[in-house]
Amino acid sequence: MSDMLSFAYPWIKAIHIMAVISWMAGLFYLPRLFVYHAERTKTGDATDATFQIMEVKLLRAIMLPSMITTWLFGLALALTPGIVDWTQVWPWSKAAAVLGMTWFHHWLGVRRKNFVRGENVVSGRQFRLMNEVPTLLMVVIVFSVVVKF
Repeated sequence: MSDMLSFAYPWIKAIHIMAVISWMAGLFYLPRLFVYHAERTKTGDATDATFQIMEVKLLRAIMLPSMITTWLFGLALALTPGIVDWTQVWPWSKAAAVLGMTWFHHWLGVRRKNFVRGENVVSGRQFRLMNEVPTLLMVVIVFSVVVKF
């Protein structure tokens, strides 16, 4: 198994990077949709229905498959012999940030369901602030992997 992972390493890494880019795009865009959804619609109007369609398609068709692919190929990278030195800090800081990113993804999913039920209580301003979460986590992940502190 480890020989196969070593052989496929460049392919696994390439797919992982593409999946991360797709996932991050969704993590940046969905909160922005929520800002406009919260500020410019009323429950049950046509714009509300349009936002709900956009949000569910983004979450289910792009973000969820990208998150799963990111996790699967990221774990494959972590299991490739000689890639990760678990005695260093960087794999743990990256893992913590990826868990934070996954929590944020699920938090967004709960917020989407609140819009569907007409129970959103988060303001556009609060969604704008939450939109910074993936940026901060991305900074931790990139510095962890590139600098390897």
